Amino acid sequence: MSKHAVVFGATSGIGKELSKLLVADGYKVLITGRRQEKLEELKSENPQQYIIKKHDVTDIESSDIVFKEIVDTLKTIDLVVYSSGVGGPNYNLEWPIEYNTIATNVLGATKIFGLSYNFFKKQGYGHLVGISSIAGIRGNRHVPCYFASKAFMNSYLESLWMKAKRTKNANITVTDIVPGFVETKMATGNTFWKASLEKGTKQIFTAIKKKRKKAYITRRWRLVAILLRILPAKAAMKYL
Repeated sequence: MSKHAVVFGATSGIGKELSKLLVADGYKVLITGRRQEKLEELKSENPQQYIIKKHDVTDIESSDIVFKEIVDTLKTIDLVVYSSGVGGPNYNLEWPIEYNTIATNVLGATKIFGLSYNFFKKQGYGHLVGISSIAGIRGNRHVPCYFASKAFMNSYLESLWMKAKRTKNANITVTDIVPGFVETKMATGNTFWKASLEKGTKQIFTAIKKKRKKAYITRRWRLVAILLRILPAKAAMKYL
């Protein structure tokens, strides 16, 4: 019996590339996103292994309906990956920008995490993966909401990991993927240690296969994480 995966946010970047790796590994992958044409484009590469479900994660009320439709389609789900994410500079704290970040990275993510976890609990097994960010470690004066939203995701995923360890009669794995700079549309400008999308996604795929609790992408970003945690706020401001 083939394995089933669901990737939320598969129209571009990490979500798209990870979907390809999952298909190559034998998964039937249900891909979601707002842009139907991008989903169709990806499906055309391997029509038998992809299923399309157009969905905007910021439409919280629709997530219950969409998730039920996903379950009705696949019956069983081995892996859920939440790769949807937005973020960018907001120097003047404009509310529409902040709200869009919260709606995607906090509200949308929390809804999908909860639906996935409860389904896995009922099913008796499953692997939940969230793509967070190294940004979640500290604040940032230029991108406050994005950094805060990723801190929320880091904490929430760890909380679910703790919950899974105490959940009886269900084997649930929770993985927090913590990328540094990976070549995507959100990693703009001349940044250091920027990994290619291919390299970053391959390391993410390996971490998922190994069912890691937390994985820094690429691995050397673990060193940056340690440094950021111990730096005083005034010193950290030089880098954030």
